[in-house]
Amino acid sequence: MDAKPSAPVHEPLLAAARPGKDSAAAAAAAAAAEDDDGAARQGLAAAEVKRLVRLDGPLVASCILQNVVNMVSVMVVGHLGELPLAGASLATSLANVTGYSLLAGMATAMDTLCGQAYGARMYHRLGVYKQCAMVVLSLACVPIVLIWVNTTRILVFLGQDPTTSAVAGEYARWTIPSLLVYVPLQCHIRFLQSQTTVLPVTASSGATALCHPLVCWLLVFKAGLGSKGAALSNAVSYSINLVILALYVRLSTTCKNTWSGFSREAFKELRQFTALAMPSAMMICLEWWSFEVLVLLSGLLPNPQLETSVLSICLNTGALLYMVPLGLSSSISMRVSNELGAGHPEAAKLAMRVVMYMALSVGFVLAFDHDLATECLGVPVQQ
Repeated sequence: MDAKPSAPVHEPLLAAARPGKDSAAAAAAAAAAEDDDGAARQGLAAAEVKRLVRLDGPLVASCILQNVVNMVSVMVVGHLGELPLAGASLATSLANVTGYSLLAGMATAMDTLCGQAYGARMYHRLGVYKQCAMVVLSLACVPIVLIWVNTTRILVFLGQDPTTSAVAGEYARWTIPSLLVYVPLQCHIRFLQSQTTVLPVTASSGATALCHPLVCWLLVFKAGLGSKGAALSNAVSYSINLVILALYVRLSTTCKNTWSGFSREAFKELRQFTALAMPSAMMICLEWWSFEVLVLLSGLLPNPQLETSVLSICLNTGALLYMVPLGLSSSISMRVSNELGAGHPEAAKLAMRVVMYMALSVGFVLAFDHDLATECLGVPVQQ
């Protein structure tokens, strides 16, 4: 009788793991892989810190230099007396609340749109969005101008001192030319920053900050315009900044792919830009208004001229510290939009995590500097 065939023997495809030396080697290999992965993450984070620092340094300098223009104008008016300073402070606060904050907030929509277009290598879209922004922001200037023309009536209605309100109204009316220059200036700044081209913006802002004290002094004292000359000097200095940036965009090879001239295509993007600009403006306005409203409220206190002048000086000085986190926010906005446009969401997440740690560190340093500045600039009142 034939023997039954034996069951086939199946060899395992993978050899069973052997205890001892083999398992120890596998564990060591896994640990080495984890170490390599951790080292790679640390390397990426360190590289991201370097990128943000290279962007943030010039951006912080640009923000400070741009803020110097208004601050110097108010300081020069302070040499004219308490009443002109109080009027200029009230007018500047009202202008910030009703005009500059709204326009600056709407312009931040360019950070998202232009940044993503640049990351996606759709370079021609940057020029389209810049033109679109100039159209939308220019239309927004119409109600702003109407408010500034009636500044005196508005301030009196809000309970401000009539004499101070009259001076503030005159200052606000002479600030209107600077508003018309501010719109294209902001669009050029955002246009260049979205391409991570920050050094030209810093250089033009520095040149403007150097020229502004002389321009302000000539108009206030030599031309005899007084506080009106200080308001007008802002428009002159903004024009200098705008001309420098416009020439750079026109002549530099950096912008040859992103700016090809004016196009009717910009009018097709008005709705998209406005839909993004309005929420952006509200975020900026709510933060900005919380400070400027304090100046308006100080006008309701006893001796409003003194109270308004003192608070304005404090806020203008403290605003310099806020330029540092403002520069950080601009740099991370560029990084995230560029990476998302390029289709790298993980890189955008990494940049966001890195900047949060940087922001916390900067916050502690600025808080210490703020307390130190308080001791240096002011002497506590003896009870």
